[in-house]
Amino acid sequence: MPTGHGALTVRIDPWADSDRALLDELLGTYEMTAHLGGPENSQWLDERHARYRREGSRQYKVLVETVENGVGWVGYWEREWRGEQVWETGWAVIPAMQGRGMASAAMRLLLGVIASEPVSRPVHAFPSVDNGASNALCRKVGFTLLDAADFEYPPGHVMRCNDWRLDPAGG
Repeated sequence: MPTGHGALTVRIDPWADSDRALLDELLGTYEMTAHLGGPENSQWLDERHARYRREGSRQYKVLVETVENGVGWVGYWEREWRGEQVWETGWAVIPAMQGRGMASAAMRLLLGVIASEPVSRPVHAFPSVDNGASNALCRKVGFTLLDAADFEYPPGHVMRCNDWRLDPAGG
């Protein structure tokens, strides 16, 4: 289901075989991964691309009509967090399209997909405490800031993240 943002319509489509170049742009550059411990190497990107392409992966390409190959990614996956089964979510938008509300539009679409899951569970996002844009996005789409926690990501790199929570059932 597309959503309008200004003059552009944002939609999300399942990740496809043809989306490897977009993944390189999203996670293979320092500019895009400064808050994630740096770019992923080619092997990690190949493995991630294979996971994203799997049927039922819950990973989506962010599209607008003016950019043929996509402008970003949103996705969610199961995670145990503090003794509770939750959905963890993440997102990224290429630098040329940042600051235009596309990530928040795509996240709203993704939250609609999550709300349609047969099992309702809280949604968590864990952006770096230093990532002002991602923390602002969490606030904008309705997440509640709980606290901060340390994560090892990528392996060998500890990062301090905010724990944002949203209940898609509204309760």
